[in-house]
Amino acid sequence: MSTLAIQKILNNNVLIAEHPEYGEVVLIGKGIAFSRKQNDRLDPSAAEKVFVLKDEKEQRNYIKLLPFLEEDLQRLIISAIELIKREAGCSLNEHIHVALTDHLMFTVSRVANGMEIRNPFLIETKTLYPLEYKIAKAVLQLFEENAGINLPEGEAGFIALHIHSAMTNRELSEVNQYSQLVTTLVKLIEEQLVITIDKDSVEYMRLVRHLRFAIERVKSGEKVEEPEAITVLLKKEYPECYNLSWKLIKIMQQTLKSPVYDAEAVYLTMHLQRLQKKTK
Repeated sequence: MSTLAIQKILNNNVLIAEHPEYGEVVLIGKGIAFSRKQNDRLDPSAAEKVFVLKDEKEQRNYIKLLPFLEEDLQRLIISAIELIKREAGCSLNEHIHVALTDHLMFTVSRVANGMEIRNPFLIETKTLYPLEYKIAKAVLQLFEENAGINLPEGEAGFIALHIHSAMTNRELSEVNQYSQLVTTLVKLIEEQLVITIDKDSVEYMRLVRHLRFAIERVKSGEKVEEPEAITVLLKKEYPECYNLSWKLIKIMQQTLKSPVYDAEAVYLTMHLQRLQKKTK
């Protein structure tokens, strides 16, 4: 590849250059910008890391983080994002560069200061997003092997949500809302049916997946056909599970601010009845 024209120098180790195919790219390398100035030509092989930030807002936000970001940690985070891209096998929303960098800076600082990191949604996140969680665990291993930084398992849950957000082009707040909603629904099921669900069981995995896809159907407005004969039967045979399914649906409606089709109650009732039978 031919040389790139330097557009902006952010610090000694980071600069922005014009790429013939990708437009503006961020180049990172030890001393890469030393004694260089705007419009100088640069061989891209001089950079250790290259990534694209097409969105100007994301570029500005990333630049704002740089004064607070130690050089070694920045390179480690970029290696982590490269690992995520590789393992995800799909394009990621470039917002991950800003959001995950910001998150990991804060996390590393908290760990260094001996602060505890708790993740109340870890089990649900692990079950909801198994691929993202597996990649997040690899990121934790990268931090340990390359920098001796031991991040707690709960952190894998938070990183998994960032990965899912970038893979699906969803706002992180929306992804967080889904995980928290599933946690709320599972707790209500345990309370109402007076059961303790084994979080390592197949039944739990099926329940969480069912709730996830129900939430996604509600958000997308996907209509589910209601089998009327089964509705009457379930209402009569399993009133406890049927009534609970409607409580769950009302919480979904209030949280997601979207209507839920009656048919969801039928499928939820069947799921709850199976779960109740297995756990009692």
